[in-house]
Amino acid sequence: MKTRVLQGRMLTTAGWLDGELHLDDNGRIAAIDGRLAGAGEPARYLLPGFIDLHVHGGGGVDIMEAGDAAGHVARTHARFGTTSLLATTMTAPRAELVHVLTALGKVAQQRAAGSARILGVHLEGPYINPGKLGAQPDDAVAAVMDEIDYYRSLAPLKVLTLAPEIAGHHAVIRRLSADGIRVQLGHTLGSYEEGVAALQEGASGFTHLFNAMTALHHREPGMVGAALAHAEYAELIPDLLHVHPGAMHAALRAIPRLYCVTDSTAAAGMPDGEYKLGSHTVTKCMGGVRLADGTLAGSTLTMDQALRNLVQIGLPLAQASNRLSLYPADYLGVADRGRLETGAWGDVVVMDKDLFVQHVYVEGECLEPDA
Repeated sequence: MKTRVLQGRMLTTAGWLDGELHLDDNGRIAAIDGRLAGAGEPARYLLPGFIDLHVHGGGGVDIMEAGDAAGHVARTHARFGTTSLLATTMTAPRAELVHVLTALGKVAQQRAAGSARILGVHLEGPYINPGKLGAQPDDAVAAVMDEIDYYRSLAPLKVLTLAPEIAGHHAVIRRLSADGIRVQLGHTLGSYEEGVAALQEGASGFTHLFNAMTALHHREPGMVGAALAHAEYAELIPDLLHVHPGAMHAALRAIPRLYCVTDSTAAAGMPDGEYKLGSHTVTKCMGGVRLADGTLAGSTLTMDQALRNLVQIGLPLAQASNRLSLYPADYLGVADRGRLETGAWGDVVVMDKDLFVQHVYVEGECLEPDA
């Protein structure tokens, strides 16, 4: 069997090693040959490929455009080190969601050359609180299991965001969590008590922690308080716009396996201007994406910049990497991605000493970052 050899300082499941990583012609890691990393600064790093569980768009295209939109988005984010992702929908009428999920079901069946692997779908809405839409369109409805089961027949649903305080949603949480779907709490006006009760029913995470949920107050801890006090996992957007670094540190200290997402929109990887986000038109300027009223509407973040931001606020590189690769993989129950070890998929990001992408390998395929 032929192998491709990558050299550098590798973040493996055994820690930092200096040496060689071998990729076989089936796209897997065949062997890791290295010694404990030295004290000096390496010329380059080999990190596990990034796994982004909240992606609305990129490269000028929005997931809700259906067709090959998700394929275009997956190709765009692969340039920045994302080797697998969840295509994330917006709140929309049923007919539109059926159209989009039908397209996503087809795209998720096979990875196209030059793109990240689409692991499935994150259904963000429509089962959210209409009083906490954030940048979601005003099409929120209460969840009905028959409808969710139909959506599941169209595309592989991996994560679903809902507001736990809506009547009937606890039964949905129990059913979906029993089926292995990760139910996240978000776009919610729920109380601390309602958040804790949802976790006890089987909810497993929080969608873009701090954003679009009831805030922490010392006498009314809110949904943020439920997450900080009880969560094992939660997602956070580390673009330094959605969440202050101080709040990020509080969450990083409180939630053991906090992982990071981009919540990226069509504007990611694109110049300033107007872009689509579901049924909304959003404007990219000054590094952010906003609705006409100034509401933050997703981000322009890419995962390589997320890594640099985490390091910038003081995280060691290994910990920052884990929160972009290992923890999201573990959250989904995916044991052969998000880590550099023999037998895992050959998903590797090669970065220079300043943490800029040099090369990306998706399932052993080498992509050029500027392609």
